[in-house]
This record gives sequence, structure tokens and C-alpha cells, in this order.
Amino acid sequence: MGTPAFAAESLSAILDAGHDVAAVVTRPDARAGRGRRLQPPPVKVVGFARGVPVLQPAEVASQAFLGMMAALRPDILVVVAFGRILGQPLLDLAPRGAINVHASLLPKLRGASPIVWAIARGESETGVTTMKMVRQLDAGAILLQRATPIGPEETSGELEARLARLGAGLLVETLAGLAAGRVEEQPQDERLVTWAPMLKKSDGLVDWSLGAAQIARQVRAFDPWPGAWTTLSGGALRIWKARDAGETKVDDPAGRIASARGGADGREAVVLVACGGGTALQVSELQPEGRRRMTAAQALSGRYLKEGDQLGGG
Repeated sequence: MGTPAFAAESLSAILDAGHDVAAVVTRPDARAGRGRRLQPPPVKVVGFARGVPVLQPAEVASQAFLGMMAALRPDILVVVAFGRILGQPLLDLAPRGAINVHASLLPKLRGASPIVWAIARGESETGVTTMKMVRQLDAGAILLQRATPIGPEETSGELEARLARLGAGLLVETLAGLAAGRVEEQPQDERLVTWAPMLKKSDGLVDWSLGAAQIARQVRAFDPWPGAWTTLSGGALRIWKARDAGETKVDDPAGRIASARGGADGREAVVLVACGGGTALQVSELQPEGRRRMTAAQALSGRYLKEGDQLGGG
């Protein structure tokens, strides 16, 4: 049971390991892209390609769907980024219960967006956890875990791809361990719980009163979605790449472009934005509303921004 590319990686791994996958359960096709065409979830694409029956129920709590699942007589349910709350009748359906692959080192970062918040909050490492599923969100007993450091320039999209592979491997190891009786359940320490709530578009709005190091983490964390963005002259401005300018200090109000200069060939372009505490953010790639993504040099030569501009409206 899963939906996005993160889950498709796990499906491929258990198929490659020789497990008998009775069915794939995923979300209904959804409209996406500029043309708003119906697109199949990545898990469905893998299921069809590998000859596995695919179910796309509109409602997972319906008696009709529970009946279909019961008829499959599964030994175990594997759930990876499914995106729906599962009721107790479904969790109890298989003799070995349901296990989940979660993209954090539980009990840290329970919730819908653990990868993003690990970067945004400055964690030095994260990882993946396999756990037994219970009705309470991400609160089940831990089966296995694998940790990995977060790269200093790594975006959420890049980290997600790595964790998808790490989680797929851990899932295969977990299934083998459960079958052999080698995996022991470890309860989570509730005193160590932190949360990773579902992302909103507004989460990407840059608060320039924060320090440059924190804003730089948010730029990486919110790539690819919702993006780190601000406003300039009434329009949105997305920041794609930026870093803390380190020991560079500025006296400008937070959000003001303190420096905007570039060499004749554009390779020496520097855009510094004033942040909280006198710190500065060096922006290297950005995208004005209605324009393509561009380097700082291209933004300066196209006069999309200049020294003294105020970002964020104040």
C-alpha cells in the first residue's frame, strides 16, 4: 500500500527479493501538470509493469474494499507513504499485521513531512524506520532503523531519493528478519517524540528576520515543494539556491538587498540579502514570477533586481 515514488522504490525491492505481492493498493489517478491530465501514481506504474494487480479504492474504510482485501488473504500488509489513514479492521486483516517504512529515526519527526523538517530544523542526520502499525500516528513499535548523515548542501528532493533506496533495503531486511524470528519489537520512547506536520504553501514564505543560516536550510528543505519564496514589487520571487554568507555582516533592514554586483562575464555575480542579527544570505539562483529559473548574474543583467530592493514587503 503506497503512492509516490518513495513507495515505488520499496515495491520494486520486495518484488526483486522474490516476495509474492498479492496486490498493490494505491491512490486513484490524479490530475497534474499544466495540462491537468490524469496521472497514475508511481506505485501503480511499477505494479502494472511488474504484472501485479492494482487496486485504487476511493475509500479504504468501505466494506467493499475490506472484502476485496480479505479475499486476497495476505500474510502481512506493507504500507509506505500511502497517504490515507488505515482503520483497525484493515490493520488487523493480515495475521502478521501491518508494517510501515517511515522516513525518520522514530520517535523523532512523526508525521507527514519528516524529510523536509529534518533539513529545515538543522538535523545533522536522519534515516529510515520500519515499524508495526497502530492506530496512533507513527507510534508503533520500532522493528529496524538505519541512520544517514544529511549533506550540507542536500535538498529535500535529493535526500528523499536517498532515503527511498535506504528504506527499500531496510524493508527487505525487515521482512526477512520477521520471517526468521530475528526482529524484536522495540517500543518508542514517548518522551523523545517530535513532529513533522504536513507542508503548506505558506511554509515556504521566507521570514527575513531569521538568521541567514536558518533561511539557507529552509531553501534546501522546501526544494522541490513548496519552494522558499518571498515577494518583490508585488510579485512572488522563488529562491532556488542560497547559502549563509558566513562572517559577512550587514547593517541593512532584514529583507533588503544589501549588495548586488557582478563581473563583466557574470561569473562573479553576488547578491546578498540582509537577514536577522546582521547576517547575510548569498543568493545564487532565483526565479521571478512568470520568468524562468536563472542565476544571480542573469537576474542582475536582466534587471530583475537591484541593490536596495526590499524583499518581503518590509
